[in-house]
Amino acid sequence: MTVRPARTLAAALAQGPVVLDGGLANQLESQGCDLSDELWSARLLADDPRQIQEAHTAYARAGAQVLTTASYQATFEGFARRGLSHQEAELLLGRSVQLARTAGELGPAPDPAGEDPHGVRGGAGGGVGRGRGEGEAPQNPAPPPTPWVAASVGPYGAFLADGSEYRGRYGLSVRELERFHRPRIEALVAAGPDVLALETVPDVDEAEALLRAVERCGVPVWLSYSIAGGRTRAGQDLAAAFALAAGRDQVIAVGMNCCDPADADRAVPLAASVTGKPVVVYPNSGERWDAVGRRWTGGATFEAARVAEWTAAGARLVGGCCRVGPAEIARLAARVGEGPG
Repeated sequence: MTVRPARTLAAALAQGPVVLDGGLANQLESQGCDLSDELWSARLLADDPRQIQEAHTAYARAGAQVLTTASYQATFEGFARRGLSHQEAELLLGRSVQLARTAGELGPAPDPAGEDPHGVRGGAGGGVGRGRGEGEAPQNPAPPPTPWVAASVGPYGAFLADGSEYRGRYGLSVRELERFHRPRIEALVAAGPDVLALETVPDVDEAEALLRAVERCGVPVWLSYSIAGGRTRAGQDLAAAFALAAGRDQVIAVGMNCCDPADADRAVPLAASVTGKPVVVYPNSGERWDAVGRRWTGGATFEAARVAEWTAAGARLVGGCCRVGPAEIARLAARVGEGPG
């Protein structure tokens, strides 16, 4: 029997910050997975789903309260290129939700020494923000709440697998983009996620298409743009982009992901002031991707300490994207557990 969270994600956001997971791809790579395929992490839905469930489990143990599915780059068109039928692709999209749900329901057994594989004492939910006297044994500790499952809906450019999700402006109309997104949204909704993550959206046209495609689907959504230098990746005014979500009750949070942490610092208060909604923020590590050398360069600037500034400015869904792993999410979860100050 499927176990769902006791309350909706929207209700939780009204009470305070909720911790997202981090980058699924970097965790899969740390598990030894090869993601060089055009389908990226979505390839494993067919070839090795156990790896995906283990990655979700790592984040649940680190303290993530929302697990995001491996469907970012999963589309009917992409699976068709690999010779899969519509029905087979539909099953794989549904599997992405089931894997996250199962990881959230089961979770790993805590290490007897109180140390998880990512260097966090006590595992997920293990008294974040609460100390325990030395030698004092836990008295029937309550299990952590069941995580919410967010079905990832990546941009059209992710299907192209040519980096265009960081540029937008595909030469397609809003109606054409809506037609592309609707079938997989319907397949994901049928699998029963708690929320749809419309994420890494590079421009306003695609945001409009996605919001049209989810209308009347019966599942709440968050809308998250990829941004750079205070504008969308397509170079559009960020305030106007956020305003697209204002007044839409289905959108429970709006914000940004897959960006530099410094850009997120500036964008969180803008998203809150423009929309009046909870803000979702999950930036990259701060390292730079060298497309020619196909490697990450520079140092990481993602710091859990930033969460205090984000939440003070209106962020309620906080986590990480590319190159942010379970260890960083555990530190962020600890900060959230400490509360203000």
